[in-house]
Amino acid sequence: MIVLPPVAAALAGVLLDRLLGEPRRFHPLVGFGRMAAAAESLLRRGAPGRPLGNRLRGFIAWFALVAPWVALTAWFVHPLLDVLLLWLALGGSSLAEHARAIAAPLAAGDLKTAREAVGRIVSRDTTQLDEAGVATAAVESVLENGNDAVFGALFWFCVAGGAGAVLFRLVNTLDAMWGYKDARRVYFGWAAARIDDILNFIPARLTALTYALLGDARNAFDCWRTQARAWSSPNAGPVMAAGAGALKVSLGGTARYHGRDEDRPVLGNGPAPSADDIERAVQLVERGVWYWLVALVPWVLLHA
Repeated sequence: MIVLPPVAAALAGVLLDRLLGEPRRFHPLVGFGRMAAAAESLLRRGAPGRPLGNRLRGFIAWFALVAPWVALTAWFVHPLLDVLLLWLALGGSSLAEHARAIAAPLAAGDLKTAREAVGRIVSRDTTQLDEAGVATAAVESVLENGNDAVFGALFWFCVAGGAGAVLFRLVNTLDAMWGYKDARRVYFGWAAARIDDILNFIPARLTALTYALLGDARNAFDCWRTQARAWSSPNAGPVMAAGAGALKVSLGGTARYHGRDEDRPVLGNGPAPSADDIERAVQLVERGVWYWLVALVPWVLLHA
């Protein structure tokens, strides 16, 4: 049987993501998303429905969707499969591609195209955003998804191999679909949101630490310490506060979601982001991946 050290397996998965990106057709997460939508349609009762009943139904749906795939990947252990699963779990290449598709037209003054591009990766209304609003939405998405689509998957891969990476991405996908506090999902998505909070607790803080160490560290740590708690998400707060501080830009502020303005706390300090700051955020994530791989070497040696 082929044996790959954890660092080699992680490096191979990262390189596959860099070289191939995400599958253009038949991506497993797309199929999983369709299954999740069908499960919600089948099990959810009302909007919001009964608190206990829909929370229980949401947990049953979560377990039925996640447990079989994690059990299968944990049972069928093979180093090459682990590499393949990490590649499918990582979204770093896709994240950079989407971000640069926003930065390029924004830098060229094509605001309409930039709005359309950022609308593909954020849930807020982007049709009326000005240049600073587009750049802010893009930088926020890069920083948050740096954790959700890159560092979180790497962390759980190191903990539990390919099954860990699969578990994290499936949990994160269900949180992205169900973990909202709107009338439709406030009860049904409760379990998905809470489980994601638990699995993301350590990765989010390691991601925040990564951003801080690769940017303006003093500013990042200060923003993390003073601003993160004000953010609605216990894990996105540290990630985005540290990232904004590392880049020395201001994020947050008013954003429009589903026809309603939402006032969000300001994170970071400095000017509003520009097109150049989108690329700086991408570089923060990409450099962080290589630092993580280097940091794994002594960990593997200590546990050899």
